Amino acid sequence: MTSNGTGLFTEQFTQNPYPTYSKMREEDPIHAVRFPDGQSGWMVTRYEDAEKVLKDPRFTKDLSKIYGGSMDQMSVFTQNMLFSDPPDHKRLRGLAQKAFTPKMILGMRERIQEITDELLAAMEGKKQIDLIDEFAFPLPIIVICEILGVPSADRDKFRLWSNSMIEGTSGELGVTVQQHMNEFVQYLGQWFAKVREQPGDDLISKLIQAEEEGDRLSERELYGVVTLLIIAGHETTVNLIGNTVLSLLENPEQRKLLMEKPELVNQAIEESLRFNGPVEFSTSRWAAENFEFQRKALKKGDLVVASLNSANRDPEKFADPELFDIQREKSPHLAFGKGIHMCLGAPLARLEGEVAIVSLLNRFPEMGLAVKSSDLEWRPGMIVRGVKELPLKLK
Repeated sequence: MTSNGTGLFTEQFTQNPYPTYSKMREEDPIHAVRFPDGQSGWMVTRYEDAEKVLKDPRFTKDLSKIYGGSMDQMSVFTQNMLFSDPPDHKRLRGLAQKAFTPKMILGMRERIQEITDELLAAMEGKKQIDLIDEFAFPLPIIVICEILGVPSADRDKFRLWSNSMIEGTSGELGVTVQQHMNEFVQYLGQWFAKVREQPGDDLISKLIQAEEEGDRLSERELYGVVTLLIIAGHETTVNLIGNTVLSLLENPEQRKLLMEKPELVNQAIEESLRFNGPVEFSTSRWAAENFEFQRKALKKGDLVVASLNSANRDPEKFADPELFDIQREKSPHLAFGKGIHMCLGAPLARLEGEVAIVSLLNRFPEMGLAVKSSDLEWRPGMIVRGVKELPLKLK
């Protein structure tokens, strides 16, 4: 069933997957592949097909519907809205959504600006920095830690655990990933115990105390939701900031335009999400029944993944898709997904990205890449797209 003849998941592919995506969209847009973790399934590469996969209820997110509730995947990390179908999805998302209302996000702008300014001030006087380590990572992890009520002093632990889980999707880090998952579970268990004794106004306290129409979170669901919020709550933004800065530096006319017209920052963020989005693939879905999808015979239990970044460069949907253009008309990109599973934290990621990019350009208008773009190392795995380090000369 599977074929990796197009050179998927090689180091060259990770560095620049877009030529491969272009070929797949033309020749075999719903492609049978073997994923890095050894599973076989289908990769969807065209926009129209990807959008259908994200919204079609015949694709389930709940693996227990395929194999029952005893699968290894039914761990504490998958008991959340990302791996559930209605009605559980609505209940779990509803509980977490309390911290991500438009009003609450808007109210965080001042605090996000404060954190941004502190991080930029710490970079003053340095000739060279790693933007990921000193700016793109700490900003969103501090924000999500403050929302959840966990100590931002532990952010390096969260980074280690998060990196391990995400890069573990490359299929190479089994023992390390399991060790870090165990450490993370232990940490959360100790933190939950503290919160039960001394609850506060933070989101974890609210989740522990939550009753939504008489329905509490189970212990496993609590672990699952908090894990998702900690990891998804910063990973997307880390790579959004890094990828946006890289695209601006590689397209100096666009950078110049943004510096002259900072009011274009919203469009710049949307274009960055489309052009080189921070989430490479959708999370897994499985065919809930046997059916034909775009002339491919899918069987119940078939794994299906949409390449969001391929869909976002589909010439059938976007004019000049290989062009980074911050003045592009409103973009219907799929960077945050679509349908009921659309990213809960998208408004927060957008706000953090906007504040970060404008503030960075204002503070260091002469910054430039300290290495060649071709020398940057992209993170492995099946989830995020971002560089491990982004060395900049601040000048």
